[in-house]
Order: sequence, then C-alpha cells, then structure tokens
Amino acid sequence: MNKIFRNLSLMLVAGALAVSCADYNVTDDFTAEPDPSVVVPYKDLAPVKSYIDREKNPNFVLGAQLKVADFNKQELAHAAAVTNFDDVTFGTTLMAGSIVNAKGVMNFLDMKDLLDHVEEIDGTVFGSPLFANANQADDWLATLTAPIEIVVEYVEGKVVNYNDSTSFHGTIDNAKGKASIVNYDNQKVLQIGSTSNVRIIEGFEVDPLAKYTTTFWARSDKELTFTITFSGQQVEGNGTNGKWVLKPGKWTKFVIESQSAPDATEGYLRIENGKNGTMNIQKVQVGYYPDNHRPQTDQEKKDTINYAVKAWCEGVMKINEGRITSFDLIDEPIDTKSVLENGMFDLKHATTDKIFWQDILGSEQYAPVVAREARKAFEENGGEANALKLFISEKGLEDQKVYESLKYWIGIWDANGAKIDGINAKLNLSYSEDAATQEANKATLNTLLDNLAATGKLIRLSNFDITYKDATGANVTAKDIKSAQRQQLADYYAYVIKAYMSKIPSDKQAGICKGNMLDTNDPVGLWAYETIDAKGTKDWVRTATYKAFCDALAGQ
Repeated sequence: MNKIFRNLSLMLVAGALAVSCADYNVTDDFTAEPDPSVVVPYKDLAPVKSYIDREKNPNFVLGAQLKVADFNKQELAHAAAVTNFDDVTFGTTLMAGSIVNAKGVMNFLDMKDLLDHVEEIDGTVFGSPLFANANQADDWLATLTAPIEIVVEYVEGKVVNYNDSTSFHGTIDNAKGKASIVNYDNQKVLQIGSTSNVRIIEGFEVDPLAKYTTTFWARSDKELTFTITFSGQQVEGNGTNGKWVLKPGKWTKFVIESQSAPDATEGYLRIENGKNGTMNIQKVQVGYYPDNHRPQTDQEKKDTINYAVKAWCEGVMKINEGRITSFDLIDEPIDTKSVLENGMFDLKHATTDKIFWQDILGSEQYAPVVAREARKAFEENGGEANALKLFISEKGLEDQKVYESLKYWIGIWDANGAKIDGINAKLNLSYSEDAATQEANKATLNTLLDNLAATGKLIRLSNFDITYKDATGANVTAKDIKSAQRQQLADYYAYVIKAYMSKIPSDKQAGICKGNMLDTNDPVGLWAYETIDAKGTKDWVRTATYKAFCDALAGQ
C-alpha cells in the first residue's frame, strides 16, 4: 500500500492538474466518498502551485506547514501538501528540543524518514530553525555547561564529647521528651529518653552543596528504632521504613552522610527516639566535604557551546545530505522589552538558569559562529558549495522598531562574516469588517513589504493565516463564517499575495508559506472540514480561499 501511495505522489508532483480526495484513498485509514474537492463551484481548479507564473516569478516558492507525524503518515494532509505546494516545512518539530536528549544523543529517525520520502517524490523542504531560544535542547546544554567536578579535602568540623559534660544544654525539639547527662557504663553520657526529639549536635554552619559526615557512638539496653534528621533533611536508616536500628548491649558507631535541606539556616543532627527505651550517646563529631564542583570559566563555557554548535550542525547536516538547502538559521532573536543605548532592541538573553547560545557566544558573534558551522557541515555532508540559504525568522516586523532592530543586528552579523541570505517574516494578519481598520491593516502590510524589500535580502513570508474579525473586533469562527464573509477573507488573501509579488523583486522572492492548509477554529484554510453527504460523512472541501490563491498566483 505504501508503494502505491508513493507512486501516486510521484504522479501528482509530476503535474496532474485535477486530483480528487478520492484519489488519495490508498490507505486503510482514509475513506473519502464521494470526492468533495470537485463539487461546484471549484471543480475545475487545478493544484494551487500550478497557477504560479514561473516566468515572472521564477524563484517564488509556495510552502505549507504541517507536523512531521502527519507528513510521515502519507495520508490526506501529505497528499494535499505535495500536490498543491512547492515545499513543506515542519515548524518546531525538527528543532533540537525534539531531537537531542540530556546526554546529547540525537534521534533523527523521523527526520530521516521524511527526507528519504521527500527525495523519492522529488519534493523540497524548508528547514526548521537551527538555533533559537525556545524549543532547544535545554537539558543537553545544561549538562554541557554544568559545574566541573574537582577534588576536595575533608574539613574537620564540630566535636561534642559528652564524657566531659556535666549538663545538657542542647535543644529538645517541640519540647518533646527529655535528655540529660547521666553516669552510664562507668562514664558520663547523654541519655535520651524514649519518645524524645533531641539535637545531639548543633550550632554549626551548613552549606547546602556540601556533603556532611556525622559520627556518633550509641548504646542501649534494649533494641531501639529511631529517626535521624540532619539540618532539615531526613536521612534514610539501616532498618525498615527509613528507620535506624540500635542493637542492645554494646557501643555502636553510626556514620551519617547527608546534605542539609536546601533552605536550612543552621546545622544540627536530631535523633527522634522511639518508645522502647533510653539511648545513650558518648561522642558526636561532624565534618564535611565541600562542594566538589566549580563553575565553568567563561572560556570553558564558550568552548563547550562551540562544541555543541558543531555537534548539532554536524548531526543535522549528516542526515540532511544536502537535501534541504534553505533553513531558518536563528528564530526570533529580538527582545522587545530590552533597549540598547542606540535605541535598538537587544537580543534575547536568559533570565533563568537556561542557556541561550548568544549569552555564551556573544551577541555580535552569535550568528557568524552558527552560520559558519552550518555552512561547513552542509558542504562536508553532500551539500553543494554556496547552495545553502540561511534566514533569520522573526515575528512582529510590522512594528517599525522591531524591523529596524532586526535590520541592525543582521547588519552587524553580516559585517562579522555571517552572510545572512534572507528574512523569514512571521505574519500575524487579520481581516476586519470595519473599513477603517481594514485600510490600516493594508497600510501596515504594505509598509512591511516595502521595508523587507529595502533590505535587499531574500524575503519569505510564513505563518500565512488570516483570521476574520467582525466590525466589533471579535473573531468569527470557521463554524460561524458566512459565504460572503469567506469571500471577503479570500479576497484579502489574494491582496496579500499580489502585494508580495509586486513589491518584492522576483529574484528576492523566497515565497510564502501557509500556516494551516485546513480550517482550525478560525477560517484560515484553503480547505474546510465539512459534512459532504446525508450520511454525515465529513471531509476536506475547497474554500473560496483556494480559488483566491489560484487567481492571485496566476496574476488575476
């Protein structure tokens, strides 16, 4: 069955003009009868990508985003994508956070499967972001930059010898029980009564990262069970249920190893004696091994992160084998809450324990370093020299300051050798029934496209989904949208496509990527999921947006 589907996909990509959902009925899980995609009024439309005027727009790429799992199933979403679009992209699902575990083991099985299949059907993929702040291998980076183990010497601490005591002035927690200095076995000892909670040593400083060893000698005339707590941290015992056991009749040495509780402010060891009899303590001493880790130096962290950059790029490009030639190099680097002295927005920087690449590599060298390693690994693993195109993807570029800031940083990175080929602008578009709002929407879009064209970079628009808002600003859902409203929405899709093609020079058109092929809760799809017969069968149905794409791409 899989072979049948792949042969069909080859036929579709080769140029079949009218393909029905029924034609996709080649897997056991998919049934579509009758075919809804050929019902009026859109029955005569060909696959969307066939309408692109390749002479006027030779570099334009029409893309679709979907999940790796949906693509690898090779069912309807897959067939709709490869039939109607030039390439596919997979959002965050092929980023390091989904592939690399805490030990640095990289699982590229899904990526290999889809790339092998894409190659088989002569398709193309736009690569997921190689570097970002979100969806990264945070556990791996934390492991790599963790403090380094070092050799430490044991430090002698406090000693309490009850043989030399005349009275007990320690703490009895919760005023529970009693403890006193008595004569026992021909010597002075600390005697702890039954059901008593007594700190047998206290009053020393603790470091929550240090490992403490407390030693004491104890004896009882009966078998006792008791609990030990070291500075807020209960210590597992040698008996059942975490209890400690003292056999009767002889002095027994106990060695307790524990760290303090993280929030501990004072050092102590407490015995919570059971109800079977008294316990006698002869001598207590505590010492510790200091934290046997030291933070990595700035240079060590830099070397470590450089290693991670190389390892990740090598892993991706080894699986890629030169097949993906366009990647987002860095995703959403701009921090709109942090302003530099020159008025530009800064890059994002970590405010928690997470590791951000740019914090270690340096803001100005971030893109140059990762671009160099990506290009090197690409060429060493089957990629043609100079074929790789690297983009910076960013959202919110309709805001002039965000746009100017991204342009500023790309200028710095290019000057330092990054060679950024393009900008992948993540759109956030809506159509409004309010005429003034909609005119403002169009003006904002046109300014964005003019700004992007002025960079001289390759320009790609992604997340190309347009929501529909009524005159009050409320979203109209896919379930509630009327035919006339759907047509207005489709007309705006066409407007955006034509504006892109007219404002972005043809040699700089990296294309447009549809965020969702099918309606979500919003009416964003080229297809809607609708009931198609009296039996209640639901399937993909072409919408007015499908026709709008075809007409706009054809220049109509």
